[in-house]
Parts: sequence; structure tokens; C-alpha cells
Amino acid sequence: MAGIPEHLLKRAQERRDALAGKTAESGDASALATNLPAKTAENKPAASAPVVSAPPPPPPDPAYVVAAKSRKKIPFWAMATLSLLPLWAFLYVLAVKPQERVVEGPLAVGAGVYGSCAGCHGAGGAGGAGRVLHQGEVLKTFPKIEDMLNFVYTGSQQYVSAGLKIYGNPDREGGAHALLSYNGNPMPQQGEKYGGALTEAEILGVVCHERYALSGADPQSEEWKSEYEKWCSPESEIFAALEAGAANFDNLAETYSAMENAPARVGTDPRPSGK
Repeated sequence: MAGIPEHLLKRAQERRDALAGKTAESGDASALATNLPAKTAENKPAASAPVVSAPPPPPPDPAYVVAAKSRKKIPFWAMATLSLLPLWAFLYVLAVKPQERVVEGPLAVGAGVYGSCAGCHGAGGAGGAGRVLHQGEVLKTFPKIEDMLNFVYTGSQQYVSAGLKIYGNPDREGGAHALLSYNGNPMPQQGEKYGGALTEAEILGVVCHERYALSGADPQSEEWKSEYEKWCSPESEIFAALEAGAANFDNLAETYSAMENAPARVGTDPRPSGK
């Protein structure tokens, strides 16, 4: 076999070396190109995070909101206190409301009996066919309760029979009262002994009512305190005895003779006490 000339082999070898050298350079360049970005990335400092701007401040509160926020809060115990206000108001009304006086004893009895007297003397004692009883008029006519009891118990007729023309206090302020009323009629008898319809306890009750409720005698005053306690108070021993039937007008003076300021005789003597 004929051999290949050496100069051809050499040329081929050079050619191969040339080709091999170019490829190596190209490979190194590719490798350099491949690694360059990585190195560049490694050497390049990290980019800073984007700056986020702070949100704008909220608008200021209106004046009424500021006032509400600055106002002192109601204490927790205030609601409990406020819940008691209706009860307090109720108790206050009870405290300031005038209390009705409870009437007992002779005055309670007399208030009921007086309904049969009001037709002549008026519902409030202002008078009519009969004499005026209110505003102290009864007390002027009868300074002593026994004299008034006598007159209501026996009526005018017993005075007429005794030859009297007046009744009660002859020295009465404004003049003594004649036996006949404004309409010319006598005072009718009320006691059962003389044909009347009232018991002696009822007569005492209505007389007490006329003296203290209508005419205005003050049971706490020095002038009337003793009379009230003896005859017209709820604890009156005399009224209790009359109501129980243990005493009557005829024997009151004897029965209670030992009592301080013992009662005068009632129901038989039309003359004023002490006359």
C-alpha cells in the first residue's frame, strides 16, 4: 500500500490541531460566558428592598368626638344608684304627702252622728235653720262641755219649762243665744230619755265632734287639754263607760266625783254649770 506523504500527514495534523485549538478556545469562551454572570452575581451587592412609604396620618377627630372621648365616664356604681331613683321618689312623695289623721273614739262616733244634724247646722257647721257651730261659736256658747251635753240631750223644751229664755253662757261674747233658732223653732231633744234617737255615748260623740272638729278647740292647748282627755279622747274613761252602758248621764257626777275636775251633772239641770 502506498504510504501517505509526510507533508500531507503533517498538514492534516496541523489541521486537526488547529481545529482542536479553536474548539478549546470556543469551549473556554463558552465556559467563561457561562460562569461570568454567576461571578458577577456573586460579586454584585444585593439590591436594597423597595422603600414603602408610611400611610398618611388619620384626619383629626371632630370637636364633638374629642369632647366625648375626654368626658369622664360614668362610674359602674352609678347605674345601680339610678335604678333606685324610682323607689326614692316614691318614698319622698309619701314623706311629703299630708297624712290623714285617723279619728277614733268619741270623735269617730260623732262624725257619723253629725250627718243627722247637718240639715239644720250645715255640713261644716256654718249654720242654716240652726245656729252656727264652727269657728269657735260653740265654745263661746258652751265654755263647759256639760252644759252643751245638757242642751243637746234635753233640747230647748226643758229650758222653757224651767222658765229660761236663753241657754248656754249668759255672758257670751256677742250676746247670749235665745232658746229659739233662726227659724223660730226650738232645738229638738236628742236623748232617749226625752224621746230622742241618740244614745248617751252618741250624744257625747257628736258634741265632741262639734267642739273639736267643727269649732276648732285645740286638744293640746292648756284651755282644752283637760276636757279633751276626760271626755273626747280615744282613751276617755267616761265615753267607754257610756258606750258599755256602765254609766249614764244621771250618775256621771257621782260615779266620777273623785276625778280631778269631776264632771257636773248632765241631762237634768238646764242651768249653766255652777249657776
